[in-house]
Amino acid sequence: MSTVTFADLGLSEPLLRALAAANYTTPTPIQARSIPALLSGRDVLGVAQTGTGKTAAFALPVLQLLAEKNERPVSRSPRALVLAPTRELAVQIARGFDTYGRGLGLKLCTVVGGLAYGRQIETLARGVDILVATPGRLLDLVERGNVKLERVTFLVIDEADRMFDMGFIRDVRRIVGSVSKQRQTLLFSATMPGDVAKLASEILKNPERVEIAPQGQGRAVDKIDQRVYFVNSATKRALLSHLLSDAALERVIVFTRTKRGANRVAEALEDRGVSSEAIHGNKSQNARQKALDNFSRGKARVLVATDLASRGIDVVGVTHVINYELPADAESYVHRIGRTARAGASGVALSFCDGSERGQLRSIEKLTNQRIAVISTPANEDMPAAPPMRPRAERDERDENPREHRGGPRGSGRPGGGPGRHRSFGDRSGGDRSRGDRPPAQAEHQWPRGDYRDRPQGDRPQGDRPHGDRPHGDRPQGDRPEGDRAYSARPHANRPYTPRPQGDRPPFGGPRGNGGGNGNSGGRRFGGGGRGRGRAA
Repeated sequence: MSTVTFADLGLSEPLLRALAAANYTTPTPIQARSIPALLSGRDVLGVAQTGTGKTAAFALPVLQLLAEKNERPVSRSPRALVLAPTRELAVQIARGFDTYGRGLGLKLCTVVGGLAYGRQIETLARGVDILVATPGRLLDLVERGNVKLERVTFLVIDEADRMFDMGFIRDVRRIVGSVSKQRQTLLFSATMPGDVAKLASEILKNPERVEIAPQGQGRAVDKIDQRVYFVNSATKRALLSHLLSDAALERVIVFTRTKRGANRVAEALEDRGVSSEAIHGNKSQNARQKALDNFSRGKARVLVATDLASRGIDVVGVTHVINYELPADAESYVHRIGRTARAGASGVALSFCDGSERGQLRSIEKLTNQRIAVISTPANEDMPAAPPMRPRAERDERDENPREHRGGPRGSGRPGGGPGRHRSFGDRSGGDRSRGDRPPAQAEHQWPRGDYRDRPQGDRPQGDRPHGDRPHGDRPQGDRPEGDRAYSARPHANRPYTPRPQGDRPPFGGPRGNGGGNGNSGGRRFGGGGRGRGRAA
């Protein structure tokens, strides 16, 4: 069987030169099947695993068709629109267009949240040919009148299944309704659940269906070596430290479920001398991009991320993906491990599974239609001790969001927090840390409904003294009138009280007449007429 080249697909000479400069030699299966269909003017429904070259599959024909029309860009009116679910994926797609389209003279703009509106609005006002956007920011600009979609003749929806997962489906439908009816539509997705299939049937006209690799409803990349450790949550941080002591883990992505967990894992790794970056939705776009750049350039060995980064992050040379916590849905697992074994390479995916995550593991194995190999967890004594923390003066500042020490230096303002204590890798402290200056175990009870403050009163040692024997001075301890209870500096019984007319009470807002006013306050009315107090007879 002869090898297909990009020239065989009908691409123009400028695109072929750009591909050669980027060291693209042979098209991937989805590129070989999608590009001819798109160049012929057909809609395309593409279903392929992550890392198979979907971006070039739609970017190359769109660039060629736009260049052939040779139209000047119109202010605020792009001709091609690409929708992506995340900022990172949008930036990656824009870079692909920029790489492939050099020398064509087409103008490109990226519109994502997390950045100021000003520069985006200015670029759109000058006129662009291709607009890459996330749905939320695009609709904001459409409502402001900064973007008009009537001239869009090429509509690309990338990672459509992720659009549904993130709740963008209404926004996508609104955008689709705003673009020209005379358009060519391209929809790409890693999986094809029922909702995505329904959307495709509504917006695509007689599409060419391009499906690469067996679906099995989300089959994982075959070249990934998948393994799982059964480990309790308190031991996960020790296991992660043990694994990272192996130099074979050259470039690692660690996935957590929560943003807070991602921060703590990254900070704990930094404290132990492992260069790490964290990326999640609470960080600004600039901080997220800086973290990705540091990781892709090798300045950071570990990237700790939430599921935000499980798609659309194309970093070359990721050797291992570690699921510190299993995702809530099985499809996210497929996209997490897809960050390794990109473009035909091989990779390793390791997962930590505690007792509460067994159900998620079964769902993953059902979705991928394969059993994940179980690796025995090293005994505690076999795990090397974590390396000592670096001196505080040597730690680099992570980004524009510095660490919060909550009341000063670590351990200075909290009970039991001595100098040198480090954060745990998860959201809560691990059970295997040294007790240090904490009280001994027999003096530190863990009550089932919270901490010691919530314990039953009956558990407090009362000795032999009855409750009534507590000294209270010379006051009698028997039955006493309610007025005898102390309040402030004097008992109620000694407070002088002289009956006075109700009308003499001074109002809040100033003097009050004897007429029919509101007896509660001066000048404000709550619900109509006053209560009879202070009303003239």
